[in-house]
Amino acid sequence: MANISIKYSLVLLFSIIVFSCSNEKNIKESNKDSDLIKMINEYRENAKNNSLSKEKKLIEVGNALYWSSKITDNWEKRKVQSEIGLIYYYMKEYDLFKKVNMETLSLSIDIGDSLGIARSYSNIGSYYNRENIRDSAYFSFSRAEEVYSKLDKYNKLDNDDVKFSYGAALYNLALSQKKFNDYVGSEASLINAIKVFENLNINKYLYLCYNNLGIISKDLGKYNQAIENYQIALEYAKKMKNGEFREIQALNNIGVVFKNQKKYDIAINYYKKALENKKILKSKAFTRAVILDNLTYVRFLAGERDNILESFLEPMKIRDSINDQLGLITNNIHIAEYYNSKGNDSIAKMYGLRAKKIADSIDTKVELLNSLLLLTKVSDEKEGLKYANQYIRLNDSLQNNERISRDKFARIQFETDEIVEQNQQISRENEILIIAILGLTALFLLGYIIFRQQQSNKELLFAQTQQESNEEIYRLFINQQIKLEEGRQLEQQRMSEELHDGVLGRLFGVRLSLDGINQRANDEFTDSRNKYIEELKAIEKEIRLISHDLGAETLPSDVAYIDAVENLIKDLCEVHKLQFEFNNDEDIDWEEIDDQKKVNFFRILQESMQNIFKHAHADSIKINFDYVEDKINLTILDDGIGFRENKVKKGIGLKNITSRVSQMSGVVKFLSEVNSGTTVSVSVPV
Repeated sequence: MANISIKYSLVLLFSIIVFSCSNEKNIKESNKDSDLIKMINEYRENAKNNSLSKEKKLIEVGNALYWSSKITDNWEKRKVQSEIGLIYYYMKEYDLFKKVNMETLSLSIDIGDSLGIARSYSNIGSYYNRENIRDSAYFSFSRAEEVYSKLDKYNKLDNDDVKFSYGAALYNLALSQKKFNDYVGSEASLINAIKVFENLNINKYLYLCYNNLGIISKDLGKYNQAIENYQIALEYAKKMKNGEFREIQALNNIGVVFKNQKKYDIAINYYKKALENKKILKSKAFTRAVILDNLTYVRFLAGERDNILESFLEPMKIRDSINDQLGLITNNIHIAEYYNSKGNDSIAKMYGLRAKKIADSIDTKVELLNSLLLLTKVSDEKEGLKYANQYIRLNDSLQNNERISRDKFARIQFETDEIVEQNQQISRENEILIIAILGLTALFLLGYIIFRQQQSNKELLFAQTQQESNEEIYRLFINQQIKLEEGRQLEQQRMSEELHDGVLGRLFGVRLSLDGINQRANDEFTDSRNKYIEELKAIEKEIRLISHDLGAETLPSDVAYIDAVENLIKDLCEVHKLQFEFNNDEDIDWEEIDDQKKVNFFRILQESMQNIFKHAHADSIKINFDYVEDKINLTILDDGIGFRENKVKKGIGLKNITSRVSQMSGVVKFLSEVNSGTTVSVSVPV
């Protein structure tokens, strides 16, 4: 028994030594990580130094990224690399931003960091949003929202920054759903985002959420609900710091809804109220022109005719000065309607053709539809039929593209749900596997305890029997005490050797076998887990490859998009030896602009310039992007020979076409006079 106690003491001492060495190693690694993080933070601060050139900043953040890979604590590594990714985003190095977040996503999955997974998916969704890959953006935001919602369910969103990230993911998901015309899903996501932002009391995002709810309700024809949402957005705009411009937007939006309801007097009051803030509107020419045009048009619809033409010309003058192409389209169509109501169809047709020309030049389909519909009303029967056929073909093409987009969204949603279901199945299987391993471990431990107890009982029984025998021998053979004592000692030594070499050896072998089984169980669990992880990676890769083949509309914005536009203008003008002037309104947030619209702007501009080169004989071109309220306007002005309009009679309108176009938005206008150049104006709602 003494030998057994000594052995257990040695084992305990050995365990203490191993633990101490391991703990010392962990402390050394922790100190190493601390030094690395300190150095990385210095690189990060240098990368934020505005006195350095961008090239030097990239070197600093690149050093930070390199040394972050040396951090041994994966949780700290994930946190540091996420912060480095944001630096790339603010530096507009979006490809590097995506690369870092893909790495942090993989790392987060490996270590089971749910918050890291959610943030990485959300950041990757922002990248795809910018790159106009709509389906991948939707998939990423939906995966982020799924993880965040599970964390919220178990009360693991433990600080305001994390809760804000959850709300932002919901908001971005809602915008992606709206672009796929999933209005029900978008409304649900916005309502959930509102709950988050209400708890955080963030007025800006509450305004944005309710404003988007108003847009959805308006597009669905739920006008009373739209007004209610816009009114709430207006109240939050009043609470915002420097929120006067948002108030003007909300007032104009409410006026639009009342105009659609044909409540013209109420709409007029809201437009006039929006125009009261002259200080803000002085620096917002685009917005001022929109509200003035809306006010004049609703007065026209209400039956007023005094000074209507002069009132239409005022916003047209503003839009011409800022090269607001879409706004000029709207003005041309409104003036055409005015002349049409006066029975002067020839002038009405002239303005309608101006609108159509601008729409053609900037390739905006919605505004082109509006101009074609107008021309069917103000042209003679033959030309009216021609415009009507063009309208039908274009409208059918747009509806077909919309159906394709809806089908694509349905496939993405199905595949996303399928992956979620597979993840849940894997999670259930992992839980079963863990329970099975724990059960087997408990069973082995129970068997070992029973075995040890039986051995202890046998040893105790043997000792008792031996003691009784010795007492009996002592009483019977007192005279042989010394010899018997020697025999007893020899027997004790023999039994000790038997226990040490026999029974204890067998016990040690059983223990090693149990350890081996446990080890094999862990390996099997790890292999199983790795297999499922690899399977998940393969599935993700296959979905990405399919999506990229589908067309979309998001926001390839800011510098990259505008650079592409400017390069197009510069290259074409150099080839054709034309002077050009190009301006872009900094108020335009291209990141929030529909991808398809950006592609359309680009093609519209390309086609418009080709028409100028072929027909206008111009010496210079002036091109402007402007932002007014919730519309982006593109204006293209040349100093060419212009064109002459023919006098025509009013044609026949198609009721079914009128019904379809009533739901469309956006306007295109063409303004041209002989030897006075041509102006193409396109206005597209955001």
